Amino acid sequence: MARKMIDCRTMPSDINCTLTIAGEEEEVLDAAVMHAVAKHGHEDTPELRETIRGGLVAAEPALA
Repeated sequence: MARKMIDCRTMPSDINCTLTIAGEEEEVLDAAVMHAVAKHGHEDTPELRETIRGGLVAAEPALA
């Protein structure tokens, strides 16, 4: 299965977060949601999960 990643630098943020998460799609989604809730003050909602899922991209070769 192809690895995915998400980079906080590509999302709007008041704290200028630089975290990048890479792994299997569901792992990245779960970790990114936990991060968004804990560090960015979001609520874990279906809408948040879909927004994050929409921001997933193929992992860069160095992270794959």
